[in-house]
Amino acid sequence: MFRFLIALAVIAACQNTATAQKGKPLYTFPFGVQAYTFRKSFPNGVAATLDTIKGMGITEIEGSGGNMPPAEFKKLCDERGISIPGTGTSYESLVKDPQAAADMAKALGSKYLMVAWIPHEKAKFNLDNAKKAVADFNAAGKVLKENGITFCYHVHGYEFQPYEKGTLLDYMIQQSNPEYVSFEMDVLWTHFGGGDPVALLKKYKDRWKLLHVKDLRKGTPKDLSGGTSQENDVALGTGEIDIPNIIREAKKIGIKHYFIEDESSRVIKQVPQSIAYLKSLKQ
Repeated sequence: MFRFLIALAVIAACQNTATAQKGKPLYTFPFGVQAYTFRKSFPNGVAATLDTIKGMGITEIEGSGGNMPPAEFKKLCDERGISIPGTGTSYESLVKDPQAAADMAKALGSKYLMVAWIPHEKAKFNLDNAKKAVADFNAAGKVLKENGITFCYHVHGYEFQPYEKGTLLDYMIQQSNPEYVSFEMDVLWTHFGGGDPVALLKKYKDRWKLLHVKDLRKGTPKDLSGGTSQENDVALGTGEIDIPNIIREAKKIGIKHYFIEDESSRVIKQVPQSIAYLKSLKQ
């Protein structure tokens, strides 16, 4: 029944984009997904969840199968033609033992390792938080590079606190060592925090290595908390984020890995819709 529902979702998504204008496709990369999208499915069966992901036409995944040993998860992915270009870890784990983080990434066959949240007081991310993160990322990033892994900090929206003539995100990008620290843009959280994804891609170019492709429900109130209802994640092309121009600029600066992330309860319906939307985009 689960696969039948997926098939229906794929068919419906394709029908909805059947009238797309003719021209060369804009999106020319493998379809990837952030493992968190299927966080409710993995505990019920990693292999079955990967079968679902494969059935959607996805060939790249960022992350792992929860508590499963990395090598075992990689084997299951390999058997289904799914590669793992990147994975993630917590800030605390990275700082405590960057070598262990590197070993985990290598066991998955990943070239990138990201951290998606910097610990800070709930009220406000501040300059001291940013300074500590820069120092920690520079140190851990050096260890990762020595192991052939590129470290990326995943922007989460709270970094857009004003600082001097820019924001704390500007501070973090400018003060971190580009040899050891790169960035992953989550386009929803960047937009949610008041950033302009296209302008930031243009400004910092190759500091960006990965992209989380997401869309935000139209009219959602935005702030600097780095958090909103997961149900505000909507299928690509149905929200308020300028996905086509983000993809255009990301291609220009050389980003090659794009991970759909959908935190809503509607992933079986919305992920196929998002893939169909990306397929429908024209240059």
